[in-house]
Amino acid sequence: MPPPSGSPAAPGLSDLGGGQGLGPQDREGRRRLPGEPPARCFARATNYSVLLVAHGSRDPRAAATTRALARTVAAVRPGLDVRVAFLELSTPSPREALCVMPRETVVVPVLLTHAYHGGVDLPAQVDGFDCTITSTLGAVSEPLLEALSRRLPGSDYDALVLAAAGTRVVSARARVEEVAAALGARLGVPCRVAYAAGATPSGAEAVAALRDEGHARVGVASYFLAPGRLYDLVTGSALAAGAVWAAPPLGASWQLARLILERVDRSVGLELDHAFAA
Repeated sequence: MPPPSGSPAAPGLSDLGGGQGLGPQDREGRRRLPGEPPARCFARATNYSVLLVAHGSRDPRAAATTRALARTVAAVRPGLDVRVAFLELSTPSPREALCVMPRETVVVPVLLTHAYHGGVDLPAQVDGFDCTITSTLGAVSEPLLEALSRRLPGSDYDALVLAAAGTRVVSARARVEEVAAALGARLGVPCRVAYAAGATPSGAEAVAALRDEGHARVGVASYFLAPGRLYDLVTGSALAAGAVWAAPPLGASWQLARLILERVDRSVGLELDHAFAA
C-alpha cells in the first residue's frame, strides 16, 4: 500500500536518477546495479513493507548512507516499500516510522552484531507493533564476505585488520572473530580484529602485532555499515601505526542489499532461488 499522506514515499528507481548509471538488463528486463551479476530469479512478491533500522549517529554521513542503502534495496526489488528509522541520534525513530507503515512490516536491523541494540533496544522500541524483526546482518555469509572483499582498495597487502566498532558482549565479539577468520581464509592472508571502543586490541595494536610477525603491508577491512566517529577512530589508529590503507564502510553496496533481501525473504517465508549466473 502507498505511504500515508505526509509520510515519505518509498524510494525506488526514480531516486537513483531515473535509472541513470544502472547496468544492462538481466533476463527479466530489470536494470542491474553497477557490479551486480545477472540474477536467475528475483522475488516479485511485494505485498509487505520493509523498515531498515540503523543505530543512528550525529555524523550526517551515517544517515545519508542508510537512506542510500534503502534506495539500493528498492532498486533491486522494484515496487518494494522500503523506509528507514534510527535507534537514536537521528529521526525518525522505529516507533514513529511504524506508526505510518502497514501492519506486518518486516523490520531489518541494519546492525552487524546481536548485542544491546539488536537484542534489547530495538525489540523494546517496536514493542506493541504488528511487525517481524529479522536477524542482524553481520554473521559469516557469502554476500557479507563479498562486500568486505570488494571494498578493499587494492591487492597490495600481505595481512589484514578487520576494523569493528567494539562491544563488551562476548558472543558479539566472537561473531567478529568468525568473520575475520573467514575473510582471511577467503583472501589467503592473516586477518586480525581491531576495535574502536569497548574491547581490545585497538587498530594500532592489531597493526603492530601483524608487523611484528613479519607482515610489511597491512590493510584495513571495514566491518562497519556507515562512516562515523568509531570508524574514523579505529581506522585512524591503524593508519597511524603503519597500515597502508583503510577500506571504506560497506555502505549502500549491492551485496548488502542482497543480504537484506535474503533476511526479508526468509522472514516472509518465500522459497527463492538466489543462485547467480556467471
